[in-house]
Amino acid sequence: MTSLTYPSSVPPVSLPKNFHTQPAHCSTRCVMKRTLDIVGSLVGLTILALLFLPIAIAIKLDSPGRILYRQKRYGLKGQPFTMYKFRSMVRHADRLKTQIPNDVKGLVFKNKQDPRITRVGKFLRRTSLDELPQFWNVLLGEMSLVGTRPPTEDEVSQYDENHWQRLNVKPGITGEWQVHGRSRIQDFDQIMALDLRYQSRWHPLYDLQIIGKTLLILLDRGAAC
Repeated sequence: MTSLTYPSSVPPVSLPKNFHTQPAHCSTRCVMKRTLDIVGSLVGLTILALLFLPIAIAIKLDSPGRILYRQKRYGLKGQPFTMYKFRSMVRHADRLKTQIPNDVKGLVFKNKQDPRITRVGKFLRRTSLDELPQFWNVLLGEMSLVGTRPPTEDEVSQYDENHWQRLNVKPGITGEWQVHGRSRIQDFDQIMALDLRYQSRWHPLYDLQIIGKTLLILLDRGAAC
């Protein structure tokens, strides 16, 4: 698996004073949410087991490099963890990041026409198959099926104190950002607002609602392939 090497210009991450002592969101203590995560992750890992070989072959035939990609992300209360995905970019893509323009204002990096994405990677991203390995993160309890987008190290190193509110819940495979047109969101402040909206509206049934919307979006994308 490929490890990320961030540029030396990335400053060390410094969490706000007393951040760890502040209570986490009530969703992190909900037995029903954790049960849903375990059941959902087992279903997801079963699908992963069935699709792993054909996806792995397609990735290897398309471009040189590892099959799985891992990246340091930050989760609940700023705890770092390793997030897994199928590789959808060329080898050494992280070294080329500084050469790619950012379509999003603020701390999040996104480029709709990112030239680093491989042909197979485009398909994996369009169908969200690249995210299947993240069900392992959910099973481990590092992520949830539904939550906020897990930030990278270079993002959190630039956080203001109020931005850390995003991490009062576990990061999710899906969430408000994904079901409210992530491709149309061009500002980090919008992402922040959606993350806080999720925390204010959260209920186990709301998680099911977001999962349902996510499945409908994925089915629509699959029909378009």
